[in-house]
Amino acid sequence: MLKNIHWLGHDSFRIDADKTIYLDPWQLREHSPPAADLVLVSHEHGDHCSPSDIAKIVGSESVVVTNAASAAKLEGLKGQVRIVKPGDSLSAHGISIEAVPAYNLNKFRSPGNPFHPQEAGHVGFIITVGGQRIYHAGDTDNIAEMEGFEVDIALLPVSGTYVMTAEEAAEAARRIGPKIAVPMHYGAGVAGTRADAERFARLYDGKVLILEKE
Repeated sequence: MLKNIHWLGHDSFRIDADKTIYLDPWQLREHSPPAADLVLVSHEHGDHCSPSDIAKIVGSESVVVTNAASAAKLEGLKGQVRIVKPGDSLSAHGISIEAVPAYNLNKFRSPGNPFHPQEAGHVGFIITVGGQRIYHAGDTDNIAEMEGFEVDIALLPVSGTYVMTAEEAAEAARRIGPKIAVPMHYGAGVAGTRADAERFARLYDGKVLILEKE
């Protein structure tokens, strides 16, 4: 399955399976990227919910799954958008999707004002593809809800500033216990560098795969 997971930079991925799945597509480099069957958007911030990038990949049969604030930015796709909140489950194009919480504990834009507050309803996703449970954490800290996640592959932010640091992500990976952990949220000029991914790989004693950007 890992060979079918393509890191497109930052928190953006494409999964090529029976269906083509995008997660947080942003700054897509290809002139004509593969069309999406399913697009999952974790929250409304511009480096995660990018209407211009989504427009490059959606077709008439594409389904977009996201939170309410992101859906408001995608008004042209109203009939294709399914709104979720943490705790929701659904199926689209035969793919099982679980929306899980994503929020900050200790990353603040000002005192007491987190970048990603719990009450905002931002999400991560656990999807089942090819018999594998894949967790895309979205923008989050190491939250207690991760304790109950049962996943094979975990895509975890490591940059700090807005999300977990490499040290916090290593603790989260130990809490989740995936078969493989993949670092993300770095190298796009927002926060973090490859050095954060490499530090995460040193700190976490499970299997880590650092993907090359495509």
